Amino acid sequence: MSDMIQRLRERRANVWEQAKGLADKAAEENRAFSAEEQGTWDALNEELDKLDSRIKSAIDTAQRSKDADAAFDRLSGGQGGGGGQGGAAQRQGGNPAGQAPQDQSELRAWMRGEKGGRFFEVKPAGPIDFRSLTKGTATAGGNTVPTSFYDRLIAHLIQTSAILQSGATVLNTDSGETIQVPKTTAHSSGAIVTEGGTIATSEPTFGQLSLGAYKYGALIQVSRELLDDTGVDLEGYLAMQAGRALGNAFGAHAITGTGTGQPRGVVTDATTGVTGGTGVVGAFTADNVIDLFFSVIAPYRRSTAAVWMMADSSIAALRKLKDSTGQYLWQPGLQAGAPDMILGKPVLMDPNVAAVALAAKSLIFGDMSQYFVRLAGGGIRFERSDEFAFNSDMVTFRALMRADGALVDLTGAVKTFVGGAS
Repeated sequence: MSDMIQRLRERRANVWEQAKGLADKAAEENRAFSAEEQGTWDALNEELDKLDSRIKSAIDTAQRSKDADAAFDRLSGGQGGGGGQGGAAQRQGGNPAGQAPQDQSELRAWMRGEKGGRFFEVKPAGPIDFRSLTKGTATAGGNTVPTSFYDRLIAHLIQTSAILQSGATVLNTDSGETIQVPKTTAHSSGAIVTEGGTIATSEPTFGQLSLGAYKYGALIQVSRELLDDTGVDLEGYLAMQAGRALGNAFGAHAITGTGTGQPRGVVTDATTGVTGGTGVVGAFTADNVIDLFFSVIAPYRRSTAAVWMMADSSIAALRKLKDSTGQYLWQPGLQAGAPDMILGKPVLMDPNVAAVALAAKSLIFGDMSQYFVRLAGGGIRFERSDEFAFNSDMVTFRALMRADGALVDLTGAVKTFVGGAS
């Protein structure tokens, strides 16, 4: 799997070099792309996006395989650091006692979701708690569902919302009452004092930010037959759907929420760093991007939580831009898991950020640790009901999350590029 990921990364680097060569040629000849070149450029960018998706999928698959192996090791007696003779006998050779290597490999494949359901005979070396084993079967796995769904919901929520990837400060609270976050709104200032003169007073000023707990919910119903008969990773599919629903709802508000009946988005309170020129339909230039970078003061700009956020279409436009020395602002991440960079800072894609348009805030840059996300009630609740849709024999799954968010530093920690008004 690691070899495949490396090949995909190398392919991505090769595609980027092709795209860069195309842009370089047009720049050297001081002309815009021809229709054919524009089509090639668009195709290369589309391939970059597809390769990004394949790399991420391969990394996720490798992690699931690793998790399945770990689960198998626990099932076969590999858990725990102790060791009675019974445990040693079960671990000998890496096989459960009495189980053939072929059965072992097939069981691993089944646990990864690569094979349909199958019964395996395991001959135990000692007493078995049948209630514990029952929790892991397909027909009576209710006790394992909350943990499985909770982990996957969190993973999908992070993937959907760039805010939760960006280094935002996350506050987890057991209850959902409104909490007050203190903040400074102005600092003390000093001045020259003449000999014998009176020293003027200058105190910092403080404010408070209120964070509540808005409830987000998703309901999914599945037929009893599907639950009983499926041989695929149904839990993962349902988790993806519920996680995507909650993530999309909160993620949109975390970017552009008004703060009235919903979280307050980072764009809502971010200050304008750069306004684009007129006559370009809101587009940005390389100089605009550099100016936006330096419009954020050094302490925030140098923060490890300083990132760029933008929509896909803005990323495509940024890939073409060069600085005054002819160097691309865009720096593709070539190492596994490394993000792409602009001026040395990570780039995050968020579909909720506005696309380039007149008066649109299409680029965000700043220290995202100054955006606070409040998660109440221990995070995500996932609950199952066999009775809610009793008359139709449907099983109902409910996902709930209580959250709020707001930018706590309004002095310029996060700034935006705004497209020219005309």
